[in-house]
Amino acid sequence: MFKSRYTSGHRGRTVRIVAAATVTAGLLTACSPEDEKPPEKKSLKVLMVDNPQMLELKKLTAEHFTKRTGIEVDFTALPENELRKEVHSDFALQSGRYDIATISNFETRDFARRGWLRPLDSFITKDRSFAQSDIMLPIQLSLSGADGKVYAEPFYGESSFLMYRKDVFRDLGLKMPEKPTWSQVAALAERADGAGKDMSGICLRGQPGWGEMAAPLTTVVNTFGGTWFDEDWNARLTDPGFADAAEFYVDLVRDHGQENPEKSGYAGCLRTMKSGKSAMWYDATAGAGPLEADGSPVKGKIGYAPAPVEKTKSSGWLYTWAWGMQKSTRQPRAAWEFMSWASSKQYESLVGREIGWENVPAGKRESTFERPQYKKAAGAFGEATEKAIRKADPRKPGVQKRPTLGIQFVGVPEFTGLGDHVSQQLSAAIEGKQSVSAALRTSQREALKLGARYRNR
Repeated sequence: MFKSRYTSGHRGRTVRIVAAATVTAGLLTACSPEDEKPPEKKSLKVLMVDNPQMLELKKLTAEHFTKRTGIEVDFTALPENELRKEVHSDFALQSGRYDIATISNFETRDFARRGWLRPLDSFITKDRSFAQSDIMLPIQLSLSGADGKVYAEPFYGESSFLMYRKDVFRDLGLKMPEKPTWSQVAALAERADGAGKDMSGICLRGQPGWGEMAAPLTTVVNTFGGTWFDEDWNARLTDPGFADAAEFYVDLVRDHGQENPEKSGYAGCLRTMKSGKSAMWYDATAGAGPLEADGSPVKGKIGYAPAPVEKTKSSGWLYTWAWGMQKSTRQPRAAWEFMSWASSKQYESLVGREIGWENVPAGKRESTFERPQYKKAAGAFGEATEKAIRKADPRKPGVQKRPTLGIQFVGVPEFTGLGDHVSQQLSAAIEGKQSVSAALRTSQREALKLGARYRNR
């Protein structure tokens, strides 16, 4: 099914865009009378995650959106964990306190099922300039509901890949395979460990959290042949595939990882890699931008390889921060005007001109990767990022069928609690406080409870 969509070359790109347009056309519905009404007032309240690219958006909005449209935008920016709680609380009550919020592909389908999000299809139909067919197909699919309608528009997208120090590898006589396996990565980490002062062989997230350690760990589980749940919601955390992956991950980070790995998440590993204290880092493709930014000590020294595999052809994750419109908003047309601008090709051009093309919120549009300015700025990592996103398939992330969509997570809201619990147990194993097998036995009991809840529905 995916072969024709992901074919390389000009003809392949045409096929991909046509396929995406076909999917989009099937999603579109007629405009509702409510959408035809003018906004009741020219102001919006937007809740968003406080990452750097979102904060840049906040700075650019008054001059480049409000001045043109007359729509005032009141932003509330929160750290990720606080944001998720606030969005869930407000959208569940449909209080209308916020018109728009940043949500990820983890929440989108569940929020849509609960009726908390307004479908966007009617706006897309009318707003031809938005170019929905230009949104990369894996991203489109991840932001659609079970009913096939579009419920969110992406701000940026990412997958995961392996970053490594080309100069360190060269000095040690090491070569990164074109498509590395985790076994090969472990051997390379052993060789590179201690190559420089305080340099570890690899950096991996060990900080507890379903969106921290559990994310890269789950991609390792997938490619080792494991899964959190089988298609019938039977918990599989003590099965060989999951157990082998967890043991491998814990051993690798303990033996050749960074200092105090149980305290390192994405931000910690980014600092470690940027400061030259790790020879490799497996994590989000979004990490490449800061590593290659002007002033980075490692700019030009990093190589990029696909996410390591064992039993699968690919193993990179798929994630996007996107704009969701609360169903109860009283000004849907104004909300769409902001969302479509913030996700548009025009906004990417604005960031390129005002801030720099290496800071463009990329990873969501086909056309971004063809822009000469972006290709130049992202020359070190742009192609690797595009390939990683294009190969990500949330419907088939492993070797067996799954009960939900998702690559680095299980797509149900209760996974936040389960992922936190399991990662806490395995982080304790990294610290040497318990064995991996003991951590997984405890974790399996919690997973069984969640599985039973869904199996009996």
